[in-house]
Order: sequence, then structure tokens, then C-alpha cells
Amino acid sequence: MKNDIHPEYNNIVFRDLGSGETFLTRSTAKSDKTIELDGVEYPVIDVEISSASHPFYTGKQRIMDSAGRVEKFNQRFKGFGK
Repeated sequence: MKNDIHPEYNNIVFRDLGSGETFLTRSTAKSDKTIELDGVEYPVIDVEISSASHPFYTGKQRIMDSAGRVEKFNQRFKGFGK
């Protein structure tokens, strides 16, 4: 194996912005932000969604209906296919 060609593989924390859950794992990803977890400071990467907040894993569906789009769609195609 060649020397000095592989990225550093260190402990890192992934923080879910939706639920606030943190996951300590190992990765080659780098970050300038840090977080203290169990008395040790680790680099942290913020993610918008993870298994802690994803509807598939939590079983909680979030329906976002802005400006009645579903009603508009149903009204437009209510007689379609008859």
C-alpha cells in the first residue's frame, strides 16, 4: 500500500438539524465546526435529514399542502377517465 495517498479516517459527529439527534461515527469527511460530546471535542457535520427524522423510518408522514394544490388538482381532474 502506498504511503500518504489515503485520506484521514477520523471520528466525526453527524447532527440532524430536524430532530437534533447526533451520531458519532468514523468518516473521511472534514468540517471546521466542532461539538463537544461526552467530554470530547469532535468535528461536526450538519445534515438536514437522517434516519432520526425521515418519515420512512419514523412512521410519521408530513403532508405539506401549500395553497390547496391537492384540491386544485382534484378539481381539475375530477371527471377524467369516466
